[in-house]
Amino acid sequence: MELSEILRPAAVKVVANASSKKRLFQDLGDVVAAAYGIDSAGAFAALQERESLGPTGVGHGIALPHARIAGLDRVVGAFFRLEKPVDFDSVDKQPVDLVFALFAPDGGGVDHLKALALVSRTMRDSSVTAKLRANSSPDTLHTILTEAQASHAA
Repeated sequence: MELSEILRPAAVKVVANASSKKRLFQDLGDVVAAAYGIDSAGAFAALQERESLGPTGVGHGIALPHARIAGLDRVVGAFFRLEKPVDFDSVDKQPVDLVFALFAPDGGGVDHLKALALVSRTMRDSSVTAKLRANSSPDTLHTILTEAQASHAA
């Protein structure tokens, strides 16, 4: 599994003014609806439901929200770089400015976990996150993410 299989360029955005986690989840729902044909309201509800189990802010300004969606046939993702960090109830209490959301098929087995591990490894790389924070072009952000993962595999 590679990030280029999970993340379409159309699902990478720079967000100027997400005011809250809830608003961010609504925006993520809209983006995955446009990029992958997922029901926006369903994506929002699934993210909210998963987040109610515990926050997905993993620290260092990074959040990895994820949810299962009925009807999906594969794992897909969306990446947002926030210009204004948002409180995400992160483990280190720091606001989040990098968000990589994953959506997996309901009952999708281990692919969801493999994708989550892949994204987590990529986002733990401080050189990758520094490049992500230094760029504001969605195309460049997509390239950074997909090339970072390819270089880790080499």
